[in-house]
Amino acid sequence: MSVSAPFIRRPVATTLLTLAIAIAGVIGYVLLPVSPLPQVDFPTIQVNTGLPGASPETMASSVATPLERSFGRIAGVTEMTSSSSLGSTNVTLQFDLSRNIDAAARDVQAAINAARGQLPANLPNNPSYRKVNPADAPIMIIALTSDLIKVSEIYDVASSVLAQKISQIEGVGQVSVGGGALPAVRVELNPHTLNKYGIGLDQVRTFLASVNANRPKGQIAGGDQAWRLFTTDQLLHAAEYGPLVVTYRNGAAVRLSSLGDVVDSVADLRNAGIANGKRAVLLVVFRQPNANIIATADRIKAAMPVLQAALNPSVRAGIMLDRTTTIRASVNDVEKTLAISVGLVILVVFLFLRNGWATLIPSIAVPVSLLGTFGAMYLLDYSVDNLSLMALTISTGFVVDDAIVVIENISRYLEQGVPPFKAALMGSKEIGFTVLSMSVSLIAVFIPLLLMGGIVGRLFREFAVTLSVAIGISLAVSLTTTPMMCALFLKSEKGRRHNWAYRASERGFNWVHHRYDVLLSWVLQHPSPTLVVAAITVAINVFLFIQIPKGFFPEQDTGRLMGAIQAPQDTSFQSMQQKLNRFESVVLKDPAVDTVVAFTGGGSSNTGRMFVQLKELKDRVPAPQVIARLRRQMSQVPGANLFLVPVQDIRVGGRQSNAAYQYTLQGDTLQDITTWTPRLMDRMRTIPILRDVNSDQQDRGLLASLDIDRDTAYRLGLTTQLVDDTLYDAFGQRQVSTMYTPLNQYHVVMEVAPQYWQNPETLRDVYVHAPGGAQIPLSTFTHFTRKNTTLTVSHQSQFPAYTISFNLGEGVSLSQAVDEIGRARAEIGMPASIQA
Repeated sequence: MSVSAPFIRRPVATTLLTLAIAIAGVIGYVLLPVSPLPQVDFPTIQVNTGLPGASPETMASSVATPLERSFGRIAGVTEMTSSSSLGSTNVTLQFDLSRNIDAAARDVQAAINAARGQLPANLPNNPSYRKVNPADAPIMIIALTSDLIKVSEIYDVASSVLAQKISQIEGVGQVSVGGGALPAVRVELNPHTLNKYGIGLDQVRTFLASVNANRPKGQIAGGDQAWRLFTTDQLLHAAEYGPLVVTYRNGAAVRLSSLGDVVDSVADLRNAGIANGKRAVLLVVFRQPNANIIATADRIKAAMPVLQAALNPSVRAGIMLDRTTTIRASVNDVEKTLAISVGLVILVVFLFLRNGWATLIPSIAVPVSLLGTFGAMYLLDYSVDNLSLMALTISTGFVVDDAIVVIENISRYLEQGVPPFKAALMGSKEIGFTVLSMSVSLIAVFIPLLLMGGIVGRLFREFAVTLSVAIGISLAVSLTTTPMMCALFLKSEKGRRHNWAYRASERGFNWVHHRYDVLLSWVLQHPSPTLVVAAITVAINVFLFIQIPKGFFPEQDTGRLMGAIQAPQDTSFQSMQQKLNRFESVVLKDPAVDTVVAFTGGGSSNTGRMFVQLKELKDRVPAPQVIARLRRQMSQVPGANLFLVPVQDIRVGGRQSNAAYQYTLQGDTLQDITTWTPRLMDRMRTIPILRDVNSDQQDRGLLASLDIDRDTAYRLGLTTQLVDDTLYDAFGQRQVSTMYTPLNQYHVVMEVAPQYWQNPETLRDVYVHAPGGAQIPLSTFTHFTRKNTTLTVSHQSQFPAYTISFNLGEGVSLSQAVDEIGRARAEIGMPASIQA
């Protein structure tokens, strides 16, 4: 029995079925998310821990190491890296692609709880984690600028109000606020005044913690009324702290304002952000997985008037980076290509069949097959992206074949005089298995892609499945709708008189047929030359395959650049801020640049980040040429380097770097990689095909080392913990109290006045408060020396590791770079114990 017969006999039901497929596809297309590439979610989790003022070595040994040991027991961890800098540790866990991210998150939380007892007791907060996709760049960066309002006030509104409102927008996953810090009351003490009054830093710390409270108070109730108890236990402004009495000396009150300055400032002075040359607070927006990136960006833009209304009128909110600009352009281009391909297929069918009804049938079958594929893509949780649309574009040539084969076989019976209805039954029955075998053989070609593992398999699985589904729906349409339409609309061409255009084209087809017959006869009569030409063609292809540069994925021009600024390791925050402004002004002057956003501060004072939005491609040169042009101009900025790379839609690995490619060295001891990393990096800088070679090895920072004379210290009743606490109180921006408000929490930050933390010589002005009440200068029992220190400590799989980052020259393949680096290792004699 023929599969097509029931559909030929019931044209109304078949028509409704075809319309249902098309309508389902239209609905699916509207609901499908839009992305640059298929969503490849690496199960990656980042764990962040902060301990303000702690050195990188302290963070690595007391925070990173216990966490890594605990995380090492989690199943499915494929890569674990950590980076410890001043006051912060970041551990990145990347799991096997088959691991469920939610289950992995539960294991991470359990590991954090298990390691809590081994972590420092004075951590302000427990380690926090978040699920991330390292390939997911921010979809939008919003800059808040003002010529009148202080940055701290803008940051407060951005963190407390705007970030929450944006997070509630459909499709938004995470909003990060940068370029500043929350408001705080800063107590900047004068160590000489403290010594004069015999007051220790620890006494001031304890006092500040006691004068600001937010505790339950209960209520008074009796009869018909109740009173809630309230006290003025919280102090929220610097003016309220200054008059407070710290202690009494000789019967006179010693007020906090007498010991130093109390000012309304920020919790961290060492943070700065700029946008197009102006000081700015930055809102960095990420989307949710599988969210429609274009629709999400449109919702954020629609909400901008509401967000602006929540700000002071003198604060301007502007979109500095919009990731959807190039995504819209690329998706639109692919959609146009898809429409053009469908049109060309139908045109070619008409030119060869030269029959309106015979052309109409595949003209319906092709769009229905493609639309039906969108419905299946929605059910499979796929997205409209470059690869899925490319699959549909390619499939237009496949899906029309099924309809043409069916039409040709039915037309053969019509030419024999068989009535259309009977011809449709006979032709579809005869050709049904052939069409099935054609479709199955085409789908079989994509089985290797369907079974491929790793990131490549994840990326191209959607491509293969989309193409296979399109072919499958085409098979169904060709065995149902196509023969039904043939039975209704096709007529026999036998005895029909054609117009002059048909007769002219027939002569042309006859000429082509004759020439093909002549050439084919010659080839069959001369097999030796034919085989020689075939062998030469194969040899040329092999040669070209060897010569063509190879890489993981072509470099994309997304219209966005990401830059990393690296200055000498002894650079202060104030100096780094000046260099950041210099680089920003140089980049902003380039004719291809639209907007520039940059920030520095946080854990490292000698590094910064930059995001660059380029103009539309029609108004500029390609991104690699822009980077090459800027590289020459940025070399004129002394004292720092800016490394720019195009932002890519595909990014592998959770470790950040200053260039597109990373070469990580891992050794048994920190001394091994500390010795060999700079040697290899210097050798790599001499390789012509490599660009922007740099390393995350930061072990040349300045260290003010205090060598404690323990005998003297113990004789004076001092402990090393007391010394560390005193230094932390003086120089660590220590958060000593918390102020609670309905929208956010703020801190009271204590340290010595700025003039005492800008030069290590002022350490002699710091006094330790002994248990007996005496004020003992540090110089009495310590010896100050200048040394070099490590600014960042990196681990990979619990072993010390450093990463050398680099870019490739134009036309250079990654395999060539790997070969050159291998030869460089051999030339410098790097031991095999240092793995890469």
